Amino acid sequence: MSHTQTRSKPRLHQIRNTFSRDNLILAIVLGGVAIILALFVLAPLGAMLQKSVLDRDGNFVGLANFAEYFTSPALWLSLQNTLGIGFIVTLAVGLLAFGYAFALTRSCMPFKGLFTVIGAAPILAPSLLPAISLIYLFGNQGIAKDWLMGYSIYGPIGIALGLVFWTFPHAVMILTTSLKTSDARLYEAARALNTSPVKTFFIVTLPAAKYGLISALIVVFTLVVCDFGVPKVIGGQYNVLATDIFKQVVGQQNFSMGAVTSVILLLPALLAFAADRWVQKKQQGLFDSRSVAYTPSPHKIRDGLCFLFCAGISVAILAVIGMAVYGSLVTFWPWNLTLSLNNYNFAEFSTYGWAPYFNSIQLASLVAVIGTVVIFIGAYCIEKGRSFGPLRSLLQMIAIVPMAVPGMVLGLGYIFFFNHHANPMSVLYGTMTILVINTVIHYYTVGHMTALTALKQLPAEVEAISASIKMPQYKVFLKVTVPVCTPAILEIAVYLFVNAMTTTSAIVFLYATDTMPASVSVLNMDDAGQTGPAAAMAVMILLTAAGVKLAHVGAGRLIERSTQAWRKR
Repeated sequence: MSHTQTRSKPRLHQIRNTFSRDNLILAIVLGGVAIILALFVLAPLGAMLQKSVLDRDGNFVGLANFAEYFTSPALWLSLQNTLGIGFIVTLAVGLLAFGYAFALTRSCMPFKGLFTVIGAAPILAPSLLPAISLIYLFGNQGIAKDWLMGYSIYGPIGIALGLVFWTFPHAVMILTTSLKTSDARLYEAARALNTSPVKTFFIVTLPAAKYGLISALIVVFTLVVCDFGVPKVIGGQYNVLATDIFKQVVGQQNFSMGAVTSVILLLPALLAFAADRWVQKKQQGLFDSRSVAYTPSPHKIRDGLCFLFCAGISVAILAVIGMAVYGSLVTFWPWNLTLSLNNYNFAEFSTYGWAPYFNSIQLASLVAVIGTVVIFIGAYCIEKGRSFGPLRSLLQMIAIVPMAVPGMVLGLGYIFFFNHHANPMSVLYGTMTILVINTVIHYYTVGHMTALTALKQLPAEVEAISASIKMPQYKVFLKVTVPVCTPAILEIAVYLFVNAMTTTSAIVFLYATDTMPASVSVLNMDDAGQTGPAAAMAVMILLTAAGVKLAHVGAGRLIERSTQAWRKR
């Protein structure tokens, strides 16, 4: 045996050990992710579907519950109301958000930065806040109730206005991103052909942004039909599917019919999700290395109109937020308008006092930390794993499922699965743990997609070089991937924190007396007629989320300087 052959044996043994260790770690992590997704996504949904074909006594009745649902005029009307509100709000938000995003990206109007911040502000508030604010504005004792010319805010008008406010920033973010990726060469060609600005809009701008517009409309429609907070607070006798689920479960203890309603609510959400997936597959990159970024040139009339449009919407957003803040400071609306902090003394209005707020802080912090770790490690193993291709593809499919499941449906599924006496995990029911798990799963998909986007931006040479020098994959992950992806990791953590603070629908069935979150406390105080304290708690949620977001912006700039210098080379 030659000296070269003798020396190559230890090296070959080292290579095999390295890949064996990597595969073992990968198998363990993928197995853990598979168990998490199976237990906390698929199993609860399966339990809900099973419950929908059983009667109150647990006997199998097949489709009898669905037949009863569709023959009930009241329940059938709720489905029509849900779809009607969904289409109206989607159309209104689509028009408003497109105009707002167009003004931010295609004009030279002043105060763009300010308008960007104001346009995103509603996303930091629970959906209950605009509903409460609208009651102060247009309710029976509202300061501007005459503006409705005799119509009541308690019903479709209030639901539509509240949901327009709440869903607006989601559409603006999607459309702003879509309108930013335009090639200036197309506009130069249009000018060379003497094409009018109006015609250029329809043959260049709109086609380039059509997939982003469709995606925004789908997202808004899904949020509207699945929301529970706004119709619960301001809906009056105008029932929708989300409130029907709550009434069936909490009011009538009819879990079977609640499961049936959940399945009905799941269908439009699934259809919208499937349509969004199709749109994203059809969308093609219109901006490549040869493209030239579009930079708008000053135009007095266009810029003036864009400024007035954005100013009008910003004033409306600030009016809704400001009215909630004002209402929270009024001593006793509308009889004693003296400003004070009495409504923030929650112990006077609820036996829970400030406990729900601190529960939400704890919940949001745990969700941000645990959720970010699980989501990013899972996404890394799925995207960058070197083995177990079929399993990674399967987990990728399952990781997308939570996006298509409304919060009310997921929460009800958790009741059926975790509150069953035969389930050894039933000890989790009513604890902070199940609230954390439910919230992480509810927002899993967006965090997962954010992590995948960041991981796909890593230079391919990193993986190739680490493989060639036989560096263990976990070392590459800790020393290269995590530092480079720190901005995305921070973004996921803040996203989870903010949504854990504001969510209501997914956890409204799962809390106990000692784990009640602030968003549910807002709902309960409003139900008890304590609108002022409810507004105060909603404002506390808004201020906390805004504070975390501001800290994120500052921390993001520092992190970008220290970890993202390679992008500028």
